Amino acid sequence: MEKYVKNITFLVCFLIMVLDIVAGVLGIQAEVAENKVQQLRVWIFECRDPSNQAFKLGLSAVVLLCLSHVVVNLLGGCVFIGSKEELDRASPNKQLAAASLIMSWIMLGIAFILLVSGTVANSQSRKNCGISHHRQLSIGGILCFIHGLFAVAYYVSAAAVVQEEKNQHQHQGQENKPNQQGLPA
Repeated sequence: MEKYVKNITFLVCFLIMVLDIVAGVLGIQAEVAENKVQQLRVWIFECRDPSNQAFKLGLSAVVLLCLSHVVVNLLGGCVFIGSKEELDRASPNKQLAAASLIMSWIMLGIAFILLVSGTVANSQSRKNCGISHHRQLSIGGILCFIHGLFAVAYYVSAAAVVQEEKNQHQHQGQENKPNQQGLPA
């Protein structure tokens, strides 16, 4: 059974990393496609045509990033620390899980905003003029990679917390059982 759990953990981590890596690559490729369209630039202002290819790639990156986050949160569960005292008493695995969960949410938020804003800029059917906002899609793509690292760290540490709590409950159950002579252990 333990080998089965290790295999599942490996497969889930692999799935999370693949989703985040593909999302990151798509975000970077969307930036490349966006840079190929015709543009006129004067100081910090620019006018450019939207890129349909950048829109499709950016939208795909957003979907994969969100899917990765949903997978890790559904399969990893929720490691909750409600107070400073609970944080001080928590095992290192539980502290790592809580910190990784928070960081994965932060990375999701920033990457999501950058990818969506870069994608929306390419969804318009007319020429767009304004202040230059370069690198949103590529920075969002790079943050997808970082999200993957925090998501995997969260999943592994959350699985370790579940195993620790399971072992702790089994150990407490052994202490409460009488020995064969009928005396407490």
